[in-house]
Amino acid sequence: MRSAEIRILGCLLEKDITTPEYYPLTLNALQNASNQKSSRDPVVNYDEETVSTALESLQHKGLVLRISGSGHRVEKWGHRLGEVLNLGRRELALLCVLMLRGPQTVGELRGRTERMHEFADMEEVERVLESLAAHESQPLVARAGRGRWAQLLSGPPEESAERTAAPMAAAAPHQPRLEERVSALETELAELRSLFEKFQKQFE
Repeated sequence: MRSAEIRILGCLLEKDITTPEYYPLTLNALQNASNQKSSRDPVVNYDEETVSTALESLQHKGLVLRISGSGHRVEKWGHRLGEVLNLGRRELALLCVLMLRGPQTVGELRGRTERMHEFADMEEVERVLESLAAHESQPLVARAGRGRWAQLLSGPPEESAERTAAPMAAAAPHQPRLEERVSALETELAELRSLFEKFQKQFE
């Protein structure tokens, strides 16, 4: 899928979940949503023709539908992502943020999906990401290096710095990954803090 198609599909998904009263979207509303400067990376400036072309392509793929007739004076558009890929609200929320903001860490995803779905903790986010990576039809997300995840609807993520450094890592196969080392240090720090608090209580 091209970048314009990903952006437009992400916008439809976002508005469906966060502002259902304004969904489905007209062509003009969809253009504005695609070009908004907040919660988007990169910021784009699509013209009406770009949006129309992307919608036609997405419609051909069965991922969007044109809605007109009773109750809709102006032609509007909706998405079929959840239906086509058999995804629930949790999965759609994560995919939506990845489509609109690019690769994200687990922590960023948990914070930026709050309006769409409130995850209990980062472990739940990680579990849902793993399920998307092992999706029955095709992998929908993948690790993108630096502790981040990326959506695969537009193809494999760009080569990360982690992959670029692979030859160096091969020279030291027993060296733990940076994320694992940071996690271990955080655990040690928490244990030390607990011991210090217990030590302080002896003098209270």
